[in-house]
Amino acid sequence: MNAVLNRRLDYRPMRPEDVVDIMAIEKRIYPFPWTAGNFVDSLVSGYSSWICREDGIMVGYAVMMIGVEEAHLLNISIVAERQRAGLGGTLLGYLFAVARAAGARRMLLEVRPSNAAGCGLYRRHGFVEIGRRRGYYPGHGGREDAIVMERGL
Repeated sequence: MNAVLNRRLDYRPMRPEDVVDIMAIEKRIYPFPWTAGNFVDSLVSGYSSWICREDGIMVGYAVMMIGVEEAHLLNISIVAERQRAGLGGTLLGYLFAVARAAGARRMLLEVRPSNAAGCGLYRRHGFVEIGRRRGYYPGHGGREDAIVMERGL
């Protein structure tokens, strides 16, 4: 319990020089990671992109596109060693605040049905399924659908 109470998290905007470290994390935690180009393009496009640090060490990151009254969560990731420690929910809460401050009234996201941990995290934080995108994600031996989820802000 002490580790949770003493956790020192801070958030800062993602920078191009972060992409090398982000890619090392992506390749460890996803069978089909984003590319470096995906992150660079997100930064160039001005997407809301964040680094989460614990005691100065990167433990997570997120990319969110904010439009008129709506935010679309594109990527939220926690380093493998710190998953299931509450950091995903904490980072998600930070993103809710950023999106609300930018005028968003709802947040959308896609998640793989096979990502049980992700689905559980989103449901615990108030997301509900509103649809499916057929064949959205690459998969081993074919494509995988995406569950589309929404949460009011």
